[in-house]
Amino acid sequence: MRIQTAIVLVAAILGSLPAYAADPAPIAFAVPKDTDMPKGEAGEMILLGRRLMSETKRLLPDHVGAEMTCASCHLLAGKVPFGSPFLGTSPAFPQYAPRAGREITLAERINGCFLRSMNGKPLPVESKEMKAMLAYMDWLSKDLPPTKGKLAIQGKGIGKINTDLVPDPVNGRKVYDRDCAICHGADGEGKIDARGETVFPPLWGDKSFNIGAGMARTYTAAAFVYRNMPLAHGMNGLLGQGGALTEQEAVDVAAYFSHQPRPDFPAKVKDWPKDPKPKDARY
Repeated sequence: MRIQTAIVLVAAILGSLPAYAADPAPIAFAVPKDTDMPKGEAGEMILLGRRLMSETKRLLPDHVGAEMTCASCHLLAGKVPFGSPFLGTSPAFPQYAPRAGREITLAERINGCFLRSMNGKPLPVESKEMKAMLAYMDWLSKDLPPTKGKLAIQGKGIGKINTDLVPDPVNGRKVYDRDCAICHGADGEGKIDARGETVFPPLWGDKSFNIGAGMARTYTAAAFVYRNMPLAHGMNGLLGQGGALTEQEAVDVAAYFSHQPRPDFPAKVKDWPKDPKPKDARY
């Protein structure tokens, strides 16, 4: 009798507690159109930020050492799901960065790309160009719910890859020759158009990203490749990208090109001062 009474009491108490909803579904991926940029000075800054993403080397020659643009890794200037998009980036900063071992601002994160992926020099934080890039990123996230911190957004980042897969760089070279060389060159040299603009970035060599870049890590590169390469292969995504390789092939080809010769990054000795290094770190 006492047990039955206790059960009834517990049920009554639980029934009186508020019901907690499950985690909300991720926000649908939606970015504003370039034609919807505001008029006037604000719009001019956003447009400059947009141009800097795609014309980085030409507009900032003193800050870009590689034959890369921001759009080399952030497809369509950060507008492609799982193509390193900028949607939701601004609200997520400042944030803790394990590689730096401290909280960093978005401007610091951008300069990290200039130093590593561009193998170049940082922008002055108060420069017009930095402010323009920040304005563009802010604008891309203007329709998101107001928040502080990261939002769950469909297509954010580059997605996941099975890090238990063991890379086979020998097979990776076969995959590269079959599916990648047509755009990135037989020797990873990339392709430049008649105006000197980067069409397809070099994947190794003196003009590629340096060893400190995220793309120099096997599994980071593999996740990007798996969902985004090769372009125009099918009807997937905005660029007909992804769906061509298995996860194993993506890991194999990433191991092949990420371990090719590329510029050093002397400041790498300061990376991960507190947190464990990822297992695919090159140093």
